[in-house]
Amino acid sequence: QVQLVESGGGLVQPGGSLRLSCAASGSIFRINAMGWYRQAPGKQRESVAVITSGGDTNYVDFVKGRFTISRDNTKNTVYLQMNSLKPEDTAVYYCNAAVKIAWGTLPKDYWGQGTQVTVSS
Repeated sequence: QVQLVESGGGLVQPGGSLRLSCAASGSIFRINAMGWYRQAPGKQRESVAVITSGGDTNYVDFVKGRFTISRDNTKNTVYLQMNSLKPEDTAVYYCNAAVKIAWGTLPKDYWGQGTQVTVSS
């Protein structure tokens, strides 16, 4: 079993910053891609940023230049540094990891429980 635990959400004023963390634990052989997604009320969950095991990153257009994804493979942890936050960034943010639990197995997607980010004055 694999668990993802997020932290770092909260209430911030427009223009402010937050740093989200997501630590993976459990039966982990290897973690491939890790990513952050978000879901606002009444909307579908959408991708925000993804990082491969080698450190290659990809961002959705509306966060480019404001958000930075990074990971520490020694800690099985992925981060999302969010700067210049806007009210429209308000959502529940979820982390995702593609995890292999043993040699020769296919990676399986795991999700965190979500952390609320609210941008408001």
